[in-house]
Amino acid sequence: MSIGSGIALFVIGAILAFAVNVQMDWINLDIIGYVLMGAGVLIFILGLVLMTRKRQSTTTVRSNVDPASGEAVQQRSTITPNDTI
Repeated sequence: MSIGSGIALFVIGAILAFAVNVQMDWINLDIIGYVLMGAGVLIFILGLVLMTRKRQSTTTVRSNVDPASGEAVQQRSTITPNDTI
């Protein structure tokens, strides 16, 4: 969701900065466009960082000794955030 919001802010800012040629005394649309473009890039990068952070996996290793044979037994399980338990 944040990646799409960042792209939308960047596009709106680019439209205000480059496509709109309206001069107003009380507001500068070019500056607002550049600020929106900067915020869009920042939100886009933050969304990418958070997305890669969510995709980390958890690995659990358990070592036991089988009482009957005396052999070491290892159990390994990996869980990603999209897996259900």
